[in-house]
Amino acid sequence: MLNLSILLEDSARTNPERAAVVLGEQRLTYAQVNAAANQVAGMLVARGIRPGDKVALSCPNLPYFPIVYYGILKAGAVVVPLNVLLKGREIAYHLDDSDAKAYFCFQGTADLPMGTEGFAGFGQVEHCEHFFLITADPAAPSPIDGTETLGAALTGQSPVFEPVLLTETDPAVILYTSGTTGQAKGAELSHSNLVLNALTCNRLFQTVPGTDTHLAVLPLFHSFGSTVNMNAGFATASTLVLLPRFDAEAAVQLLEKENVTFFAGVPTMYWGLLNALTAGVDVERIARNMRRAVSGGSSLPIEIIREVKERFGVTILEGYGLSETSPVATFSDPNGDPRPGSIGIPIWGVELKLIDELWNTIDAVDEIGEIAIRGHNIMRGYYNRPEATAEVMRDGWFRSGDLGRRDKDGFYYIVDRAKDMIIRGGFNVYPREIEEVLMMHEAVSLAAVIGVPDPRHGEEVKAFVILKPGAAVTEDELVEWGKEQMAAYKYPRIVAIVESLPMTATGKLLKRALS
Repeated sequence: MLNLSILLEDSARTNPERAAVVLGEQRLTYAQVNAAANQVAGMLVARGIRPGDKVALSCPNLPYFPIVYYGILKAGAVVVPLNVLLKGREIAYHLDDSDAKAYFCFQGTADLPMGTEGFAGFGQVEHCEHFFLITADPAAPSPIDGTETLGAALTGQSPVFEPVLLTETDPAVILYTSGTTGQAKGAELSHSNLVLNALTCNRLFQTVPGTDTHLAVLPLFHSFGSTVNMNAGFATASTLVLLPRFDAEAAVQLLEKENVTFFAGVPTMYWGLLNALTAGVDVERIARNMRRAVSGGSSLPIEIIREVKERFGVTILEGYGLSETSPVATFSDPNGDPRPGSIGIPIWGVELKLIDELWNTIDAVDEIGEIAIRGHNIMRGYYNRPEATAEVMRDGWFRSGDLGRRDKDGFYYIVDRAKDMIIRGGFNVYPREIEEVLMMHEAVSLAAVIGVPDPRHGEEVKAFVILKPGAAVTEDELVEWGKEQMAAYKYPRIVAIVESLPMTATGKLLKRALS
């Protein structure tokens, strides 16, 4: 029997007064976070949520995120974290596809009206019965008519709750990940998937319980942030200093002020930190405290690795994984050769190999193949999608869709992303979804979307559009329309209106001819 919430429960028992989360001047201890999560669990059970029910959560990096996340788990339900940038139409899809019975959504800001978008999406899904608006001030009335606030819902709830124990292989979290086949799919991760991935990370990072302070700039709704910062951090009673939205100058100030020892980020974040080291920053203090720095999402330029080592005194450990792998599958060895450009070696309990299209193993050194992964970290499958699951899983192995090679010492390297996936600022963007949305515009006849190099985000989304006969719309107008229809990391910042698109002999778009 197991419940992922044991990571919070155990630290609340052993380190009740240690700060669990910090946001500005707000500091909550492990005892306080655990008590609040108990209230969430009790409220959910009182509202009819049963073990195995799905409960969605839209929230940036605020103390509410772990409180609600672990509260859902304590009730025996399954957490469905949603990207905070999703629009109402996209939220409705995720709530419907996951069979969510309840939905917690932060109110947002004027610039990012999450509550309004969330409530609009909720209203489109009949089976989602409960909507709880998370307000910045828990005592404040709801700013959205017809919604119940989390603060009101928790009134009178006991801070004591006995977590529901489940089978280790029962689902704990559904993480949505798109594919080149179109709509997002929910990767079902079990309690043992996520517990073992968190504990293995701490073993790898050589974490001493009760000593680390994380700067949590990675979104906690994302698999990287939720495992490496939150679950792994809570497993060792680490303190999570939260930054709701990455800002390099604010991050540097927090590294200095909060004596941060652990930083995890994508390459663009390290680039931002280095560029934010102005004259007033005590870089020596940051370097004295920094114990570990890790990166994932895309390959780090060697120059950034060198400069981080020079300025902060740490060698960045590079890793690799996917939502389907909980997510960590490989990492650099902290006691060995970091091999810049390499994603490292498999973590404890995990195997990697290279395969061809027919699942045949590729053994030759430096020969390119698709990365396949097997171990305790592999998902149960895609929720309600047995055919899609069968396409990527065989005999316990999961085929990643990523092309790589292995050197003579067993270190792996990513060569390319299979098919057409774009990685913008660490987020996966899938061209087919963007193309389908663009073609909803009344003036658009055909669209092709690719990724183009971008110094800040790694890749930028570019759309090539053919207009319908007689239609009149500008490229800038299509950018603005896309911004209204899609999450901020998805919509194309670059649109080119063209007369034709390159095609193969069979009529398929020849995207490699676009640039």
